[in-house]
Amino acid sequence: MNKKGYNCVVCIKQVPDTKRIGPDAMKEDGTVNRAALPAVFNPEDMNALEAALSVKERYGGKVTAIAMGLPAACAILREALMRGADEAYLVTDRKAAGSDTLATSYILSQAVRRFEPDLVFCGRQAIDGDTAQTGPQIAEKLGFPAITYLEKLDLEDGVAVAVRDIGTGVETDRVKLPALFTVTDRYGELRPPDVRRVMEYKKAKAPAEGGEGSGIGQLSCDDIGCEAERCGFAGSPTNVSKVASVVLAGGEYREIPATDEGIKAFVEGLVADHTIG
Repeated sequence: MNKKGYNCVVCIKQVPDTKRIGPDAMKEDGTVNRAALPAVFNPEDMNALEAALSVKERYGGKVTAIAMGLPAACAILREALMRGADEAYLVTDRKAAGSDTLATSYILSQAVRRFEPDLVFCGRQAIDGDTAQTGPQIAEKLGFPAITYLEKLDLEDGVAVAVRDIGTGVETDRVKLPALFTVTDRYGELRPPDVRRVMEYKKAKAPAEGGEGSGIGQLSCDDIGCEAERCGFAGSPTNVSKVASVVLAGGEYREIPATDEGIKAFVEGLVADHTIG
């Protein structure tokens, strides 16, 4: 075990609440109309924060939460502090506007690099894009190994023993630190806020929100050494050609009796019309 504990960085994101999508959810250019949707803490990023806090609780160390976005994203950074994070930083800059996963992962990797982490945690994916690309891309840019779909984690003398979901079961991997982990909801729910920390951090703000002194730190693209051409629209090769709403309509169906005879007849029918076999 590392006697000094482990330095953990967790990347979190404020996302539109996709459960409350309305007719104005998308702009004409194919981007999300964030102003038309309430913002929430990305669900699997909450699991990632819990993973980082669990490492601190079991092995000692420090947890730093980083969010990239507009000043409104400070809401989830305050929540991270209330639940146990030691520090929180907002990466906000006009140069970052319009970033796709490639540009976002570059900017976040530059921010994460500043803190020289032993472990980096990200949610598996964000509910606004569902790409699951940002975490692994951060790892690639940092030169860290990436363990995805994390469910359980133990640490042994600078080596992580990680259990991950592989769809058909689980796999146990051993990987030297530093490393990055993407976390699913199967890791466990985020612990509730601590009352004393709520009182301490309920008014924490970043400079962009008018904060002064202690609270939430703020970083610009220049602060973290980003190349302008790799940020925002300039660094985002993704193009959205069309956004369409998919409506599933009902059609003909046949009810199969839940008996051995019913299932047998159903399978025989599939074989007869060459659907299977």
